[in-house]
Amino acid sequence: MKAALQVHALRVRLGEQEVLHGIDLSIAAGRWTCVVGPNGAGKSTLLKALAGLLPPSQQISGQVHWLGQALVAIDRRERARQLSWLGQGESASDDLRVWDVAMLGRLPHQDWLAAPTAQDHAMVEAALKATQAWDWRERALGQLSGGERQRVLLARALAVNARIMLMDEPLANLDPPHQVDWLEQVQCLLAQGTTVVSVLHEIGMALHANDMVVMQAGHIVHHGACADATTQRAIESVFDQRIAIHPFAGQWVALPKSG
Repeated sequence: MKAALQVHALRVRLGEQEVLHGIDLSIAAGRWTCVVGPNGAGKSTLLKALAGLLPPSQQISGQVHWLGQALVAIDRRERARQLSWLGQGESASDDLRVWDVAMLGRLPHQDWLAAPTAQDHAMVEAALKATQAWDWRERALGQLSGGERQRVLLARALAVNARIMLMDEPLANLDPPHQVDWLEQVQCLLAQGTTVVSVLHEIGMALHANDMVVMQAGHIVHHGACADATTQRAIESVFDQRIAIHPFAGQWVALPKSG
């Protein structure tokens, strides 16, 4: 199976503390891989390393490849076309219209100072409709609730139309119906051949992915299909057996265990 993202011997250090300890990972193209683990496991750091977004203050060693090409060899503009990013606590100016925020996702495809093309307009319209944010397109971002803002920022990421999409806690502030909408959007991306990688705290939602990367204390302790029993036991283990995964109505659910 072709790999979309690969890391080899990846180490990340912040000051005296090593956050990731020699990570080796290959993420299959055209599939949805979810990264899970307890707080402090290194999930967000791994995702930022995959995206090439770690700050200079973090010391990095190892190799990262996108679609078979070394990340360091890809110029910034091409990176922005190939990979779309939705991070935790993403911000945008409260004064910007929703339409203009989503249009920011098209910048990598536009010439310097050029006006948006008809294709740019079509991609932004499709993204805003997909996230049910179309009706707010003329409103300022600052007028929206936290969940509404998150849907607009997701629209911005979708508008890039990249081959790879990385999302760190994309369900933040979304109510259950819109979490289901997000799942449907991921399935649409997969149908288009997009590779999706997400960090989620919601284990029940994460179990809808194709593959799972289970992390603990800066290490990958398991990488496998979500439906595999070994993957599910690894998830239960890193959460100290405080959850149990069971089949229900044709899907997997994670239930809390007391005591």
